[in-house]
Amino acid sequence: MFQALILAQENPAPPAGDKPRGQGGDLFGMLPLMLIMFAIIYFLLIRPQSKERKRHQQMLDALEKNDQVVTQGGIYGTVAAIDKEAATVSVKIADNVRIKVSRAAIARKIAGGEK
Repeated sequence: MFQALILAQENPAPPAGDKPRGQGGDLFGMLPLMLIMFAIIYFLLIRPQSKERKRHQQMLDALEKNDQVVTQGGIYGTVAAIDKEAATVSVKIADNVRIKVSRAAIARKIAGGEK
């Protein structure tokens, strides 16, 4: 406690009306920094995510019968039928084996002979 009293005497508090520079700051001083941070977040996170979502939706809209696809679960197969009303796709994964999955569960189309 004695040391606190000594330190308080060495560094007296400024008068109530004076505001020390560089400490505290006001909203307008922080506004440019906040805008820069929002722009960085937008260009690094939000914009690429929305572009990827748009590209994926275009791929789903372009799905056709006999397209080779991979589901999000990692199942490789061929599109056997598309039900646009129920938003499902029937995927043939082997002879006489078909599964019905949501259109959104299709991760990507396989180009050519990639497997």
